[in-house]
Amino acid sequence: MDIADWRKKIDAIDLQIVALLSERAVAAQAIGKLKEATSLPVYEPNRERTIFERVRAANKGPLPDIELVHIYERIIDVMRALQSDELASQKSASAQKQDAATGETGKQS
Repeated sequence: MDIADWRKKIDAIDLQIVALLSERAVAAQAIGKLKEATSLPVYEPNRERTIFERVRAANKGPLPDIELVHIYERIIDVMRALQSDELASQKSASAQKQDAATGETGKQS
């Protein structure tokens, strides 16, 4: 294969990665809702350690384990922020519904 062929292959892989990251984000949002409903914390260090161990065990190279973990640290950071934002937007929507039901505007005088 020449460089153009390799780049086409990378482009196709990138599309797969984007689709998988989007699928992971949907799952993270669903977990965030469950965490909110059950009062679980968004940050769970033991779960993150388990993920890092699992991806290291699955890694067959050529990417070094430490670099793969760095990538997953960033993915998890983004997913955790997505959960936090989701929880924050749920709380905001809930507060707005409550204000609407009581006739308050949420503004203090």
